[in-house]
Amino acid sequence: MTAARVITDRPAVRDGYSPRLPTVAWMTRRNLVRIVRMPSIMVPMAIMPLFFVIAFTGSFDGISHVPGYPTDDVINWVAAFALLQGSSFAGLGAAGALATDLDNGFIDRLLVSPIRRESILVAPLVYAALRALVPITIVMVAAGIRGAAMPGGVLGVVLAYVGGVGGGVVIGAFGLAVVLRMDDIRAMSVVQTLSFVVMFPSIGQVPLVLLSGWMHSVARINPVTNILRMSRQGFLGPVTWADTWPGLLALAVGTIVFGLWASHELERRNP
Repeated sequence: MTAARVITDRPAVRDGYSPRLPTVAWMTRRNLVRIVRMPSIMVPMAIMPLFFVIAFTGSFDGISHVPGYPTDDVINWVAAFALLQGSSFAGLGAAGALATDLDNGFIDRLLVSPIRRESILVAPLVYAALRALVPITIVMVAAGIRGAAMPGGVLGVVLAYVGGVGGGVVIGAFGLAVVLRMDDIRAMSVVQTLSFVVMFPSIGQVPLVLLSGWMHSVARINPVTNILRMSRQGFLGPVTWADTWPGLLALAVGTIVFGLWASHELERRNP
């Protein structure tokens, strides 16, 4: 049964369009089924988070002895960066799914179906959020085995998940915009490169007080710094609103800005 037929079979509302939630749910389920049918998609999602934990703790273990470093165990610092890096693959996966559907003409068929266009963008972002739960959980378990502390308690764990899921959604929205703009599956290389480039000049491995020169200047204004500070605080101490709201703001602004850009690119597309 074709996508257009399935969507058309949904109960129509009075303006002639299918309801938003059933359409988004159907499209999200379709992307999740793709993971089952293509298990290779799970490999980077499962292996890379573990790689980040091992690589970061091994490479930066000695830095925890430097005066001014906020913890005596480097895992408490780099765990948040590892889970954000891992969840970025969820956002890239959402953009990749859209790129594939553009390449095979599925998106053009959706555009002439009785669905609201925003559903085409919302569904991949929901898929990114659900997919991000896997690498975040892997990092949290690995960090716990490695001996990470969580003095922030349950709220610290929740904010770690919020930062990871939100980061995956922001990267997903950015990826959707770039893919729709370039209208080519090769746009994925651009999305992946830019996503990783923006993460590293931040407080991922080293706190702001130990950075100097241009790295300090860039990290101080990098929105990723605020997201990491929010996600990391539960590993270092009690959760505070002062370290939480800048991260939430960065996630909200990123999602809105890139979401509007992606919406604009979709609106200018003619099936």
